[in-house]
Amino acid sequence: MQGDSALGRALVLVRSLRAGCAWDRAQTPQTLRPYLVEEVLELDQTIRAGDPIALRDELGDLLLHLAFQIVIGEERSQFNAEVVTHGLEDKMRRRHPELFAGRGGSDHEHWERSKRRERGPTGALAGLPSTLPPLLMAYRLGTRAAGVGFDWPDAAGPLAKVREETGEVERSMQDGAAGALAEEIGDLLFAVVNLARKVKVDPGAALEQANLKFMRRFGALEQLASERGIDVGTATLAELDRLWDEVKEAG
Repeated sequence: MQGDSALGRALVLVRSLRAGCAWDRAQTPQTLRPYLVEEVLELDQTIRAGDPIALRDELGDLLLHLAFQIVIGEERSQFNAEVVTHGLEDKMRRRHPELFAGRGGSDHEHWERSKRRERGPTGALAGLPSTLPPLLMAYRLGTRAAGVGFDWPDAAGPLAKVREETGEVERSMQDGAAGALAEEIGDLLFAVVNLARKVKVDPGAALEQANLKFMRRFGALEQLASERGIDVGTATLAELDRLWDEVKEAG
């Protein structure tokens, strides 16, 4: 990797930090994990906010972490930037034969098929990080299963499954078994994620937007209640519902 490339300069910077700073020199891939996770989450939030200047800064922070891991790999004679980049190039060529080998077919099908070959005999669901957020894990499990043909042909299937699981939740509520109810609610959530996947909606982004909408509307409800001298903490549900309906009608 050339020293005057963007990644090359980042590597030079990290080597200097490792040589001149005791704290940086003491770091290992394991000790850097919490900071890496924090940076990825900050990057995700910045992407959501849509601020290009903040996004530029957060990408720089993430690049620093990537450079750190590469430099430590160099120091341990495990790998370097060239090895990492060549591995990435080879993987993308394998997963996109329609681009690099002139083959037709669905990009998604090629991607899942090549990943399945790379995983070998360990199974279609192997290799997903156990630390994935549950909503994202459910989405990736559905995607992996679909990659080996275990999927509905269209959205009608998962929609029917959502209705079925809703009925199961209702029956569990009537039975009063807390453990069974938790299990059925989990099944319902999993079914909803599959429905989102099938209609090409990111369930995490959809839920995030729903959360923001609820926060905005509830804040407006509190403001409206304050203007009318209504104490939200002691108001009846009927009063709050009327305020909520007004807020919804206002947008």
